[in-house]
Amino acid sequence: MRKNNKINCILSLVICFTVLSVHARAEQSAVGNTENENEELTIESSEVKNTTDLSEPTEVYEATSRDGELGKSLAQQLNMNQSTAKGPDWMADVASRIQLHGYAQGWYYYQNANGKKSNTFLCKRTLLWANAQITDRWSFLFMHDFNSVVQEYYTDFRVTKNNMLTVRLGQFKNALSYENPLSPTAMETIDVYSEGVTYLTGCGTDALNGVQYGRDQGISLYGETNDKLFRYEVQVMNGSGINMRDKNNEKDVIGRLELRPLKGLNLCATGQLGTGYALASSVFNPAIKPGDNYTRNRFTVGFDYKSRPFNVHGEYLQGKDGDVTSRGGYVTGNVPLLQFKDKSSIDFVWSYDYFNFNTKLEQDMHKVVAGFQYWFFKKCRFQAQYVFKNANTNYSTSFERGNCHQFICQMQVRFN
Repeated sequence: MRKNNKINCILSLVICFTVLSVHARAEQSAVGNTENENEELTIESSEVKNTTDLSEPTEVYEATSRDGELGKSLAQQLNMNQSTAKGPDWMADVASRIQLHGYAQGWYYYQNANGKKSNTFLCKRTLLWANAQITDRWSFLFMHDFNSVVQEYYTDFRVTKNNMLTVRLGQFKNALSYENPLSPTAMETIDVYSEGVTYLTGCGTDALNGVQYGRDQGISLYGETNDKLFRYEVQVMNGSGINMRDKNNEKDVIGRLELRPLKGLNLCATGQLGTGYALASSVFNPAIKPGDNYTRNRFTVGFDYKSRPFNVHGEYLQGKDGDVTSRGGYVTGNVPLLQFKDKSSIDFVWSYDYFNFNTKLEQDMHKVVAGFQYWFFKKCRFQAQYVFKNANTNYSTSFERGNCHQFICQMQVRFN
């Protein structure tokens, strides 16, 4: 399935470039023919030939030509040349409406979990996406991760003249938790989201839900009012994840409210009511079998504060899958240490994270992160972090207590 997705993307790109290439060649041929005809016309009159300059307006040719008809003909040819040299208007219009974005994150990863050592270089993410502004209210986005699968494809339509109401339809990130909607390129920690966010939003550590990268298919209504003081979002989603049909007849409803009462401060509350479909068995919830439908409810409350001296955000999260309750919280931040004249900077990054995957079985984990990040260009950085955990998990297939030490380096490059 993943191979087919990549093949389809490549074929689409090839077809697009082929069509554009053929069109460009046809235009070049037309320009060549026009120039040849222009040379034949200018040979007929030496006076006209001596006064010809493409940088001048067409009135010059009509005034200096001995033959008015010849001057008009020549002016028409030159107008055609100038129009063709500029290129068709539709190409300029399309180019102005489409924006390309992309980033890549490469890792060096070392781990010592209860004496079991491993290390590897890893190209973690390579994303490319295009945003097309169809009208001033209507847009479309397509995103692909070359290290995994197609991530997002959706269309937005702004219903109101202001930003009070926009409708989104397609495949996109779910609005649960403060962190999940954020880009990995903006997160302080290299392994991106907290344990609770990763587990509850479908980012990969919940085997029942599978690896969905925090995304799903459905419809969303969102907007903001009072000069961005208040923001809301309501989503109706399949609940099954990305690139697949709904596995049951139920739909998940996700709500999100944000309030910005002070400069730099954002308060956030989210919730989800739904019915999950178990894709596999989980060590955190052994009572639910593959193919079972089960209750899947979540809620979170969090905050984010940004200022010059420091940035910090945190959240409390709780979920219920069937009869099993999971809960936890985290706080993450960074402190600018050095600011250079070329606008590069060095930050100290820290995080404390706690999550209990099953409160009945006491499958809880503490995680501490400390490290640095060097922003050497806009949205480009190098990071080095140490991670300590008192337990180790392997995507819901195992839970092992014991000290786990990790050292991770990441190089991030991004454009637009």
